[in-house]
Amino acid sequence: MSTILMLKVSGHDQVGLTAAISQILAESQVTLLDIGQSVIHDQVSLGMLVQLPTGSDHSNMLKELLYQAHERDIHVRFTPVSDEAYQEWVEQQGKDRYVLTVLARRITAEHLAHISKAVSDQGLNIQDMTRLTGRVALDKPAHNDKACIEMTLRGQPKNIESLRHEFLQISADLNVDVAFQADTVYRRNRRLVCFDMDSTLIEAEVIDELAKAAGVGEQVAAITEEAMQGQLDFQESFRRRMALLKGLDESVLAEIAQQLPITEGAERLIKTLKAYGYKTAILSGGFTYFGEYLQKKLGFDYVYANHLDIKDGKVTGLVKGDIVDGARKAELLKELALREGIQLEQTIAVGDGANDLPMLSEAGLGIAFRAKPIVKENARHSISTLGLDGVLYMLGFTDKEILS
Repeated sequence: MSTILMLKVSGHDQVGLTAAISQILAESQVTLLDIGQSVIHDQVSLGMLVQLPTGSDHSNMLKELLYQAHERDIHVRFTPVSDEAYQEWVEQQGKDRYVLTVLARRITAEHLAHISKAVSDQGLNIQDMTRLTGRVALDKPAHNDKACIEMTLRGQPKNIESLRHEFLQISADLNVDVAFQADTVYRRNRRLVCFDMDSTLIEAEVIDELAKAAGVGEQVAAITEEAMQGQLDFQESFRRRMALLKGLDESVLAEIAQQLPITEGAERLIKTLKAYGYKTAILSGGFTYFGEYLQKKLGFDYVYANHLDIKDGKVTGLVKGDIVDGARKAELLKELALREGIQLEQTIAVGDGANDLPMLSEAGLGIAFRAKPIVKENARHSISTLGLDGVLYMLGFTDKEILS
């Protein structure tokens, strides 16, 4: 019969602690079966599951560990583990694992209480919990903060749709985002990120800005809202809005482009993605003129949008070529994945409107960003509390790895 011990060490974190403990174990030829260590506010918690050599005297080793704990003013505890309990733990290997990402300006105990209850009610067990964002400064305004906790869960949810609905309700009630993903090899190996443009990369609907300049702002805005809410076919709404822009002077395009408000976190996100070798694309029901402006400004690899028809320096109210609608965005996502030689599971799509739902559904990770209710309800994931750089935390990035 094996002798297996769970060794738990806790107390004030200090340099050389793990080295000292492991050296004592090494001298007794102990086999390490599992290990975990975390530090919270300078307090360390170290756990080691170890197998002791059969037939040897372990009393000196245990005494040395207790002496080391006394010298370093830490706590040490030993718990025997039966062979049966160990075998049961081994057999859990390979079972479904999920990653839960919690995003908010500041995460509270109330957030954690509701989320952890939803998890436990579904029979899932929290195995690990890590803070991905930096330390919170108490003397700075909270509205610019970013807080993210990542949890690793084991088990199989009783009803995954019920769980997603529960998270959606928690998000709405407590102003927190909760993303629930299967922890597969693809989650850690995304390669292509496709973005809607209007109200996603920029905090504006360009066609509405053009309409204001043309003096038809209210009429176009009303049609835009109907389309984004899913109450009007995109192609029909687009043609109706375009017709109202007939006669607009071409010079207005440059003025509007220079004043486009870039969405919070967009520059941080794109800079980081580029640095780590991701490909990025704009797939927009807006206009190539503005997509290409953002491409030069932020460094996107691809831009697909609608081409404004201009004659004699005036907008004609028509579009050259096919209209980029929701179906076309989904097709473009698949075409780009094929061009880049990657699986669809390795793609990410981010958008806010009903016409983004097809590409959000096709992508390995589809994210509704500050989206309309109908989009949040139908998308698998959403971000409403933070800026676009919240996408990075869903990929497992920590603040230390994100470029400013």
